[in-house]
Amino acid sequence: MTTTIVPERRTGSDFATLSRRITAAGLLQPRPGYYVARLSIVALALVGGWVAFFLLGASWWQLLVAVLMAVVYAQVALVAHDLAHRQVFRRRQPSEVAGLIAGNLAIGMSYGWWMDKHTRHHANPNHDDLDPDVAPEILVWTQEATEGRRGLKRFINAYQGYLFFPLLTLLGLSLRRSSVRALAQGGIRRRGLESVLLGVHIVGYLAALALVLNPVQALVFLVVHQALFGVYLGCTFAPNHKGMPTPDGTEDFLRKQVLTSRNVTGGHFIDNALGGLNYQIEHHLFPSMPTPNLRKAQPIVREFCAEIGVAYCETGLIASYGEALRHLHEVGAPLRRERGVEPRR
Repeated sequence: MTTTIVPERRTGSDFATLSRRITAAGLLQPRPGYYVARLSIVALALVGGWVAFFLLGASWWQLLVAVLMAVVYAQVALVAHDLAHRQVFRRRQPSEVAGLIAGNLAIGMSYGWWMDKHTRHHANPNHDDLDPDVAPEILVWTQEATEGRRGLKRFINAYQGYLFFPLLTLLGLSLRRSSVRALAQGGIRRRGLESVLLGVHIVGYLAALALVLNPVQALVFLVVHQALFGVYLGCTFAPNHKGMPTPDGTEDFLRKQVLTSRNVTGGHFIDNALGGLNYQIEHHLFPSMPTPNLRKAQPIVREFCAEIGVAYCETGLIASYGEALRHLHEVGAPLRRERGVEPRR
């Protein structure tokens, strides 16, 4: 069962003190050189992947292209994340334009829908009622959320610790489904433009597969590409908050962000693979901080948390997945006991 945070103390000045230290270190300043290089590399990889796809033609070697494009799509999504937080551009308009190109046109995900969802997550991370990332959908993150579940969902929740990674293969398709549904329901800025760009991506993607590959190859390419894209993207977000405490609404900003987040240790490979999201604590405290500065901010934040007695959670990549999976498995325990496959305590 997820625990409830009991803050050691609440002082409105703690974040202001930390913010002054971060600002004095120059870590909130833009990093245009880094983003020129990163966006160029990702854009070249995306274009190069599609060029390889068309040059290779109807061949089963296209499965290697599908694997490559899964990685590239996830990296484009991570760029869109940075754009949404205005890490790349400080002004809204260029951030939105680039975000629409990266999200809607390049990978087929509504930038406006995702940005709204992600903004609500940042405002109330891990909150059972206010954070859409822990809202009960296929998976549930609290035992209370299993009440009223029926049929297939109840079965999945009973064994969700085992099914987590297999279910990630459907994440890419789920993002598109949610994007289309959100655009159809309205309430998204630039709804018409987003719909057109999303439609161009979907039609262009399916047309490319149909024109270049035979039907069986096209189907296998789509499954491999979208499944691996979902797994990779899900693996960048899964370690960040899953299984961490839930806030009770009395915490100040600093404690709410730090106590609900988990950092993932590792070198530059992990930094690049996870797009900087392995510094989840620093990112939640300073969402507009450029990604390369998060590593430099970490020792400052960690030292400050030690000064004020706030727990600072960090673990290795594999261990972070283990913690999330154990939490999911524990949530499903009552359902397994109902089925008689787990002894009652």
